[in-house]
Amino acid sequence: IAKEMGFKTLVGAWIDKNLQQNEAELTNLKSLIADGVVDIASVGNEVLFRNDVNEDLLLEYILQVKQIAGNVPVGFVDVYYEVIGHQRLVDVSDILMINCYPYWEGADIKFASLYLQEMYHKVSQIAEGKKIVITETGWPSKGQNVRDAEPSNENVMRYVADISEWSKARDIEMFYFSSFDESWKIHSEGWAGTSWGLWDKNEKFKFND
Repeated sequence: IAKEMGFKTLVGAWIDKNLQQNEAELTNLKSLIADGVVDIASVGNEVLFRNDVNEDLLLEYILQVKQIAGNVPVGFVDVYYEVIGHQRLVDVSDILMINCYPYWEGADIKFASLYLQEMYHKVSQIAEGKKIVITETGWPSKGQNVRDAEPSNENVMRYVADISEWSKARDIEMFYFSSFDESWKIHSEGWAGTSWGLWDKNEKFKFND
């Protein structure tokens, strides 16, 4: 449906500790690539961060998809420092996809955009000239402070404005996380985890004022 509407797509296979389910996810991803509806293919999201499978198996999965991908670039999504720490995966990937959250690293909102830029710069140093996409970044509107990082509507708006200005000026592709609040995340990430959306859980835009 997305392709029919003219959108580009980043399509992922969800990879976790369930190896049988992983094979089904990879089969589905390869089928979608064959159907011509995938512009970028991701094998896993934060697999290394969660320690769901080891580097060797993730490498095998990526190579498996690359065998049939043709001109579709294939890589994996993970937090930026996990990408930096796994050069073998960088070498085999066609594209580098990084999740970057200055909030979780305690950045003051005044410097959060610079913090994001430094994350990107560190990855670019080991990227071998490959394209880098920021696949997740955002700021919560409520929740706990993480050192100097404070959640608020005002800080969300400032973060969106600052990183948008930077990414557009440098022609860096970036996905903002997230569209909608996710109440179910309270058990794993507290109130901040529920509040990353630009829209609330009832699909009401938070920033009309």
